[in-house]
Amino acid sequence: MNRVADYLFAICITLWVGALWAVGFLTAPVLFHELADKTLAGNLAGKLFAIIAWLGIGSAAYALLYVLARQGARSLKTAVFWLIFLMLLLTLAGHFGVTPVIAQLKAEALPREVMESVLKDRFVAWHGVSSVLYLIQSVLGIALVTQIYRR
Repeated sequence: MNRVADYLFAICITLWVGALWAVGFLTAPVLFHELADKTLAGNLAGKLFAIIAWLGIGSAAYALLYVLARQGARSLKTAVFWLIFLMLLLTLAGHFGVTPVIAQLKAEALPREVMESVLKDRFVAWHGVSSVLYLIQSVLGIALVTQIYRR
């Protein structure tokens, strides 16, 4: 049974970090480059980022429980535990903190597109905050993978 837990841990981390990089740095830029309708590209990217957030929340929950079950209180002194925890916090902040603000700005701009409204500057600022959180999370993900496979 321990091997199944070990494999599930590796799969969770691989899916989470891989998806962060695949969607954030490959898929979303391609959507914006290839689709003429930037609103559609943004909506599709937003849906993908929501999926990544939920994948991250689930993966982090399992990974934290796994590390705690394996190492007990000692896990609180490991880089792996804290990297997972920080990535989870960033995911929660982005998905439940920043994303609703961006959605509200889009709703307030209707019937116009937010980038054509007086809310454009606020939208750009919050989108920037979201991007920075995502970038930090992605870099922490690389650090996490290197810590795990360094062992």
